[in-house]
Amino acid sequence: GGDKLIPDVWGFEKESEQGEKLNRRKGEIFRERYLPTLEPTRGARALLHRMRDDGIKLVVATSADREDLEGLLERAGVQDLVQEATSADDVEESKPDPDIVHAARDEGGFPTEQTVMLGDTPYDVEAANRAGVPIVAVRSGGWGDEDLKGAVAIYDDPADMLDHFDESPVGRGNGNG
Repeated sequence: GGDKLIPDVWGFEKESEQGEKLNRRKGEIFRERYLPTLEPTRGARALLHRMRDDGIKLVVATSADREDLEGLLERAGVQDLVQEATSADDVEESKPDPDIVHAARDEGGFPTEQTVMLGDTPYDVEAANRAGVPIVAVRSGGWGDEDLKGAVAIYDDPADMLDHFDESPVGRGNGNG
């Protein structure tokens, strides 16, 4: 998460005056330059629609802050499908720490054994594993299988997972639903 970037790169805490200025500017640059250019990942809306229709409660767990979360959900075209969301604003530590996974699980109101995470980075995989939550990974985040090691399943992208949904770790073929 961004909270780890500032101390690692510049050597001062995010909560310091310099850290807060940098964090604000980082957010401005993201929202001005990058957010408007983002496109939905192939199959994302269809996959989430299928999951929701199958009775799976969808809760977002992101290291982005609340303001960026809203923009990201809008750009992905899935804001109407997500029932709950947690962001970096809701936790002490961002991914790969497990805090955001715990917060999302608690927000959704279900126990760990009824939780599966979907992610696209090694940080997602590590956070889920540290939280004791199985994770299904997609390569659409730019990472390969070795980077996503620790996921219970890996798909090319959400469309690929949807194509294999019934056999996936969340599909009906695995005793779910």
